[in-house]
Amino acid sequence: QVQLEESGGGLVQAGGSLRLSCAAPGGVFNSLTIGWFRQTPGKEREFVGAVIWDAGNPYYADILKGRVTISRDYVQNKVHLQMNSLKPEGTDVYYCAAGSQVLGAMRDSSMYVYWGQGTQITVSS
Repeated sequence: QVQLEESGGGLVQAGGSLRLSCAAPGGVFNSLTIGWFRQTPGKEREFVGAVIWDAGNPYYADILKGRVTISRDYVQNKVHLQMNSLKPEGTDVYYCAAGSQVLGAMRDSSMYVYWGQGTQITVSS
């Protein structure tokens, strides 16, 4: 069941930037934790970053720190993932997710209840 909606994916050149957005079709995020994950074909889903909707600072995967930024838009009720210095790694699918009982397990995808359908990003050389 698709409960969130990602947008902003597409084709980008290596070294370029891209911003993804995540929206909750049924309403606002309230106090949910919103996470971003990516999945490379043939590999496990990988944690990118996460943030609590109405509190605290974002958390990022160590290998992506300095290259990704998560921001919250309280007016449009969206969470954005800004990605810079993209590497030519082919095509990945990015997902946004949300959960109310994530707490300190933000990196664990199984802790998230609501998921989007995913948006595809292709980084070319």
